[in-house]
Amino acid sequence: MWLSSIKLQHFRNYSELETTFSPHLNVFIGDNAQGKTNLLEAIYFLALTRTHRTHKDKELIQFNEEFLSVSGEVHTSSSHYPLDIQLTTKGRMTKVNHLKQAKLSDYIGHLNVVLFAPEDLQLVKGSPSLRRKFMDIDLGQMRPLYLNDIAQYNHVLKQRNAYLKTATSVDTTFLAVLNQQLASHGTRVIRHRLDFVKQLSILADQQHFRLSQEQEHLTLAYKASFDMTGTDNLENDFLQALQANQQRDILRKTTSIGPHRDDLLFSINATDASFGSQGQQRSLILSLKLAEVELMEQYTGNAPLLLLDDVMSELDSNRQSRLLSGVKDKIQTFITTTHLSHLSQLPEDLRVFTIHHGSIKKED
Repeated sequence: MWLSSIKLQHFRNYSELETTFSPHLNVFIGDNAQGKTNLLEAIYFLALTRTHRTHKDKELIQFNEEFLSVSGEVHTSSSHYPLDIQLTTKGRMTKVNHLKQAKLSDYIGHLNVVLFAPEDLQLVKGSPSLRRKFMDIDLGQMRPLYLNDIAQYNHVLKQRNAYLKTATSVDTTFLAVLNQQLASHGTRVIRHRLDFVKQLSILADQQHFRLSQEQEHLTLAYKASFDMTGTDNLENDFLQALQANQQRDILRKTTSIGPHRDDLLFSINATDASFGSQGQQRSLILSLKLAEVELMEQYTGNAPLLLLDDVMSELDSNRQSRLLSGVKDKIQTFITTTHLSHLSQLPEDLRVFTIHHGSIKKED
């Protein structure tokens, strides 16, 4: 899979932009605050309809404008098609091959991306919400059904929390109905995640073992917010845990267990990776990103785009080499950087773009 072109209108600091890309390595060079990360963000937005930098869509629309549009031409092993997103203050419209998409799950997956940004280095030590978001983004691209399952779970969760907050006298019969629905939808979400973590752990360990000169094994484990006796009893375990925590939830007026409280754990040689060195944690994240690319290709039959947002300077030459050798020619890669001098072992067929004040110049 690769993106041959992109066209922006009123996106961040870009009034208008249209350019073509190499199917291999593309490097965006520019000083800070010139727009190179904005361009990478636009590719991410085209894939996922949201960005990794803000939850407020209106921040993406250029100042004093009423809308933005992002479009691009996607090529896969079997076809090619245009993608289009238009965002206004009233909402968004997505199109695949010029056809309007009614649901997010009908759009997501037509352009798959793996992003490696500086904030990803917080995945190990940061809050569980970062790790849940990481799982949600990958699963949403690989399994469209996951988007439906987690949307249904979040809908019931919102209902349950609203009821707990507003009810002056709790109707336990009604709460039991919500518990059953939450357990049913939540079980499907957890099953998706368990399967994903199991497969990703195998691939990430292989990458990390090589990167550590065969000294370290990396393990990923899914940590549920309630005791699981086994996958066959998962829904019953969830339901019993909801019932056991019901009085606490009523007092605190919120739902204390479920996929929205679950976590992902990383271990290096059976030791909590959050206690590892900075170098170990960088290697862990690098291994994780390469494993994401590999797993996404296994799921979809097409390698995703790899977006590297100002992270090469965070990696030493050995890790840079491992990253670039891991992607080679088969994966379209985009790198943002302030200069090329700190990048090692760049291929000859790279395409370099200079970004300055929201304009782009393709270097010869």
